[in-house]
Amino acid sequence: MALRLKTKFRTRGPKTIEQRAGVVAFNLWKVSQETYRHMSKEGFKFERPPEIAAAITEILAFLVQVADRLVYGKLSEDDRARFITALCKQLAQTMQANQAEVMGPGDHVSTFIDTLNERFQDYAEFDYTTDGPSYHFLRYFGERMSAALAPGDNKWVVEQVMDIEAPEAIKYTRRLVHEVLGLKLS
Repeated sequence: MALRLKTKFRTRGPKTIEQRAGVVAFNLWKVSQETYRHMSKEGFKFERPPEIAAAITEILAFLVQVADRLVYGKLSEDDRARFITALCKQLAQTMQANQAEVMGPGDHVSTFIDTLNERFQDYAEFDYTTDGPSYHFLRYFGERMSAALAPGDNKWVVEQVMDIEAPEAIKYTRRLVHEVLGLKLS
């Protein structure tokens, strides 16, 4: 996956945690799109807009979890909560705009936010260390992606996600958190 991330601000001066979250959200959206495109090129079929939306939602939920784990203990609890809240709100706005364009008007935010909230609870059960996510963390992501695919086309999706897609997406997310928030990651 070759992806150019935009991590520099155009204006000088201090930036709020919400502004930084907006930059991270913009780039996580790009990472999710590239992950989806790569999987499609590899032959995994997301045939209808609802399947595509479900896959992108699962990718974003995973990436938000990774970002949250990366900032844990490096930001104050207040700043961490503000960062994750702003990140999720920005991603929800982007999802709403994109889904309204593809599937027509309607409330696309509620489904997205409901899924994010469910995934926060689910991923909380899995470990994430300085070495990265645990096997179970990655496997759960793979299983969620498998559920988003067209029925019958998920034979190797869990392995693809665990071995190829997740490590690439994590690499970009680590770089984003480091560059945009200025956090030193181990």
